[in-house]
Amino acid sequence: MPKRTLHHAYQHPMLSKQDVEAICDEHTLEDYPKGHILLKEGQISNEYFIVQEGLVRSYVYNYQGEDITTGFAKEKDILIEVASIFARVPTREYMQCLTDVKLWRIGFQDFEKLFDLYPAFREWGRAWMSRELYKNKNRATEMITLPATERYLQLLENHPQVVLQSPLKYIASYLGVTDTSLSRIRKEIADTK
Repeated sequence: MPKRTLHHAYQHPMLSKQDVEAICDEHTLEDYPKGHILLKEGQISNEYFIVQEGLVRSYVYNYQGEDITTGFAKEKDILIEVASIFARVPTREYMQCLTDVKLWRIGFQDFEKLFDLYPAFREWGRAWMSRELYKNKNRATEMITLPATERYLQLLENHPQVVLQSPLKYIASYLGVTDTSLSRIRKEIADTK
């Protein structure tokens, strides 16, 4: 079933099979090469994606001009710049394909049309946004309360695809450590096995 990823993304008890099919029909499957930039700072996001295959990262430049990874999107993840798409403001983030990727794309106007047509889709959206707020709050808290080794081990356990497919420098910046520190952490973990 080619749209299995979409069906997974849009699971919600209030959405009927017919609703989900109609929502899925508004998406198009697109291929992007490794290195492709999907979104650049200053643009207003007019679409979001669901990852069928591959790995994408989101990143910003900090006040010192350093590239800092803010997130990864892997298979079945929704890739969206929430502030830009919903507030209709220029983004501060970039989105870059770390591998060749296949993405299901839906435009903002089509998304809004579906929100108007399907009340259950609005409920799905509220539930999704609540989960994302929780995940972001949890990540912010863990960046302060957990040591880097534990953050790396959690990433390795919960998102092994990220560790396998992303360059270490992006993982290091996502974890808030230097490349050298991450190499040391990985060596210490390997030495204990």
